[in-house]
Amino acid sequence: MSQAAAALNATARLRQLLDLTRRLTERLTIELAAFEARRPQDVAAGLAETQELANLYRRESAQVKANPTTLAAAPASERMALVDATRAFETVLARHARAVEAARLISEGLVKAIAAEVTSQRGTPSAYGAAGRATVADARAVAFNRTA
Repeated sequence: MSQAAAALNATARLRQLLDLTRRLTERLTIELAAFEARRPQDVAAGLAETQELANLYRRESAQVKANPTTLAAAPASERMALVDATRAFETVLARHARAVEAARLISEGLVKAIAAEVTSQRGTPSAYGAAGRATVADARAVAFNRTA
């Protein structure tokens, strides 16, 4: 392959990765705005698109990391644009991760508070079991799953 063709291929690949990085950054910025507005439910509508973009980004960046020479023939200005876009993406990604963690902690806290309230409202058991001991409180109303 000639140097001109290699530079053309590298530039095309770089632009593709740059576009993907910018699109993913935009999606995360939209989701971050929803979290900051305390409307995490608004994120659900675009979750599939975000996951698809994130998977594409992961694959593409892994390929570039495995073989960085694929972009070496691209112009320096194009490579710097990708570096800048990647820095912006990483900044938004860090803020997004903090927002998701905060939403998770709030959700877990609400579930725990509701479960505690349900438990306190049940009162003490009044029946005795086969072993002659009082039965424990009924735990059917709320299930808390820590794996979510």
